[in-house]
Amino acid sequence: MHTLGRIIGIGTIAVSAFTLIACGSDDKAASTPTSTTSASPGKPVPPAQAAPTQSKGRECTAEDIGVSGDFGAAPKITIPDTCDPPKQLITKDLTPGSGPGAASGQPLTMNYALVTWSNKQKLDSSFDRGKPFQLTLGAGQVIPGWDQGLVGVQQGARRLLIVPPDLGYGAGGRGIAPNETLVFVTDAVAVGK
Repeated sequence: MHTLGRIIGIGTIAVSAFTLIACGSDDKAASTPTSTTSASPGKPVPPAQAAPTQSKGRECTAEDIGVSGDFGAAPKITIPDTCDPPKQLITKDLTPGSGPGAASGQPLTMNYALVTWSNKQKLDSSFDRGKPFQLTLGAGQVIPGWDQGLVGVQQGARRLLIVPPDLGYGAGGRGIAPNETLVFVTDAVAVGK
């Protein structure tokens, strides 16, 4: 398993000794609040050449992803073999939060677990390290999928993010395969603090 600091770190090394897999993008994407699907990527990363895979006939939805565990505990994430990775950002609150929703420019403290779509394996988890990740929403400290997908999250919410390659790492890097879809389960430990 990679630690976030070994995987990500562009532009945030001076801010933090470790960084989230979601960190490192210089893309400035527009934030789009949503509870189901949004697109509008920042600067697309050119895709690497990859062997075509056979379509399963439909894209997965948030309901297809299995997530077990309660807020504050490391989740178990299960990606099905019966559908294709979605081509747009998908967000879904699995556990509701309370208070005002996060807005661009606000500080967030998040716990997260990441599973990569291609091999269905956990790549990283702040839950496992016992230390949440801090960021400023919309400041480009994280991948566009986080800057867009966490808009509106409330403190105490557990949110699923399914991030397509153009809002993640595109051509790959930092331990992420080319054209990889990323599945995060995030817990909003603190919003605006």
